[in-house]
Amino acid sequence: MVEHDRTGAGDPREELAARLRLLQELSRRGVRALARDAGLSSSSLSRYLGGQTVPPWPAVIALCRLVQRDPRPLRPLWERASNPLPAPPKTSRQVPPPAPPAGAPRPPRNDLPRDVPDFTGREAELAAVLDGVAGSRVIALDGMAGIGKTCLAVHAAHRLAADYPEAQLYLDLHGFTEGRRPLDPDRALRTLLAALDVPSEKVPQDGGVEELAACWRSELAHRRAVVVLDNVADADQVRPLLPGAGPSVALITSRNRLLGLDEVPPVSLDVLTEQESAELLARASGEVDGPEGRLARDPGSTAEVLRLCGRLPLALRLAAARLRHRPGWTVGILVERMAEGASEFDTAFAMSVRQLDRAKARLFRLLGLLPGSSFDEHVAAALVDVSLRSARAMLEDLLDAHLVQQPAAGRYHLHDLVHQHARRATTEQDSPAERDRALTRVLDYYVHAAAAADTAMPFLSLSREASVDRPPAELPHFQDKIAALIWFGTEYLNLLAAFEAAEEAGADRHLCELPRFMRAYFARRCGTTMLNGLFERSLAAARRLDDPLQLAEAHSDLGFARYNAGRMAEASAAYEAATALVLRAGDVRAEAELTMRRGYLRWDEGYVEEPLGLFRLAGKLYADAGCPMGAAQATAYEAWALLQLGHREEAAQLARTALEIPHADGAWPPTLTALITLGVAIADEDPDEAVGHLHRALALAREDGHRHNEAWCLNCLGVALRQMGRHEEALASHERAFALLDALFEDHWKIHFLSAYGETCRLAGLPDQALRLHRQALELAPKLGNRHAEALAHEGIAAVLDATDPTAAAEHRAEGRAALPESEPAA
Repeated sequence: MVEHDRTGAGDPREELAARLRLLQELSRRGVRALARDAGLSSSSLSRYLGGQTVPPWPAVIALCRLVQRDPRPLRPLWERASNPLPAPPKTSRQVPPPAPPAGAPRPPRNDLPRDVPDFTGREAELAAVLDGVAGSRVIALDGMAGIGKTCLAVHAAHRLAADYPEAQLYLDLHGFTEGRRPLDPDRALRTLLAALDVPSEKVPQDGGVEELAACWRSELAHRRAVVVLDNVADADQVRPLLPGAGPSVALITSRNRLLGLDEVPPVSLDVLTEQESAELLARASGEVDGPEGRLARDPGSTAEVLRLCGRLPLALRLAAARLRHRPGWTVGILVERMAEGASEFDTAFAMSVRQLDRAKARLFRLLGLLPGSSFDEHVAAALVDVSLRSARAMLEDLLDAHLVQQPAAGRYHLHDLVHQHARRATTEQDSPAERDRALTRVLDYYVHAAAAADTAMPFLSLSREASVDRPPAELPHFQDKIAALIWFGTEYLNLLAAFEAAEEAGADRHLCELPRFMRAYFARRCGTTMLNGLFERSLAAARRLDDPLQLAEAHSDLGFARYNAGRMAEASAAYEAATALVLRAGDVRAEAELTMRRGYLRWDEGYVEEPLGLFRLAGKLYADAGCPMGAAQATAYEAWALLQLGHREEAAQLARTALEIPHADGAWPPTLTALITLGVAIADEDPDEAVGHLHRALALAREDGHRHNEAWCLNCLGVALRQMGRHEEALASHERAFALLDALFEDHWKIHFLSAYGETCRLAGLPDQALRLHRQALELAPKLGNRHAEALAHEGIAAVLDATDPTAAAEHRAEGRAALPESEPAA
């Protein structure tokens, strides 16, 4: 998985605070509970977590012990944070903290919709909002639909942005969107955490909303961020999303008074005053030329427009748009057209829609069917089956008519009332068959677009092309994986909404394929919990289809999701179910991918010989299927398995073969695997070339922001340097690898590195440290079910004890042989 970590660089006080916040997340306690259990005051702990104060070392020890973590890796960082001068090196092997990934830092996230240029009135309400957040940091705006709650909240957020520069977030919770369920807190929290680029290893995967909310509050605690939570249904929906300790602020909007949020001051909105309404109508219509304007020449009709609009900002803007685009109209004509409607909403909507030609009116109606919250021109083009250019032109006209909003460049949105009107209109005017065809085209678009984005960000599997119906004529262009990640982040909620819509519509093929193309993004940003749930429902859809290949791939996909969640027994069962179905379907590529996945699983279960055979078989199957990228992947992992068995020459040859297949992404997993394998395999015969390969792999991992791969590269660099006799450099490389894992609190990953590190310590003349590392591996391996690592640990301990206790050494070697799985070679 490729992750982006925010805790590795910057001021040591802030870095220490970030590490302490990770401890709080692991504890699953609030600040008060954590302070109580650690024997600290809650006010002091808040200062420690916020980075205002460096805690005394005993406080750090108490927090680490509370979550059963070794505090010693934090000691160098605590010393740097406590002393403004760099701490002097203790030994020649002390290394600096790991460098941050290469490349310029990403700018702060800003999701705020565009501030309306004609914001009018609301001086008292705006002052109340700004004063409220200054005092309580959270404010709730309530009022009827169309009253301007979102407009005021967004305007206030733009005013606050300079004081809260680290993030400006906006999330529509769809509390009142017709045809959509309100966004549940779990999904909302994961969306907000992804918006902050929080790596998935820091986001709780198997806990409930409370754990996610604690993680969200921890991330906000050290940021100055402003968050707009729009269209809230009730207090229960929004309560977990509120910031905790720290400077961040939140603005909430709802049609209901949120009485359940006793601590949040409300600001209730009424309709505009008559003067404010007249001013907004004038500004929005462009009638600001004084007494010569149409409004000024006919004050009676102008007053009637204000009455028909009910002094509601949304209705006023819709009416003003008609005047602005009809210079030949008088205000009296506007009144006549508006009078045909039934209410202030319907008069404004009906009048605006009547001005559209047939094609634009059809687009407007069908927009009411969209499952997502926002959309772009590609979605609109698919919806009505027109070219991208035509969709863009029609959206511009709808934008001018204020029937759609444009919260950001290239993104469009329907106000809830407009969405409701469009949905009612399409139900009345379009046949069920036409509505079904339109929705199917949108679902087709999302599947094919997700497939294109997935292709631009390769992962540990190779997705086949989308097969649902016909692909749209025009798809987004993804130049690289960064562009694909941005698209997935933008469309995340829409993709989930499309999945829900497909399930409701009985579109089983879409249910099978959509999650398949989202798994790489989930691995990078959203973790595994949601993906497991989607694949469970995909499997049910595949069973309804009764298509052997779809059913086989659904079992395989669910197994891969289970594997990534660490649910190994369930992954094995899913792969077992997929195997017979794949053979029955006769799809060689699907068989190759399943074989690779079984190889990964068996490797993590501590086998070596069996994964080697599976990787070899997968390579042959990929070649038979005409898939060179898959063959390169299988070859790279076959080379790695051979290296673990001591076959260095063959491993090096296969690694070079894998590297000969070019790929646009240098950090593609097979490329990294081949570079690392080659570097270790030739360390004895060509040290310079070996170090070059390993440094290239390390640079690629850092550039990709993948801390786990960076640690892997550093550990293998240590192995290669040890083989060259450069023990001091090797130890430094191992230490840097473990510092990264300590920073990520990924103790289970250490099982892959402990034996190598221990062997380097033994050869460097540090037997006590070697024993400690091997014994740590011996304790960890049975917990993880990794029998190969357990055997290596026994062999490592035996090698250390050979000189001092041959009897104990022989006993460990015997236990190591017993620990190996059947048919596996001795360590």
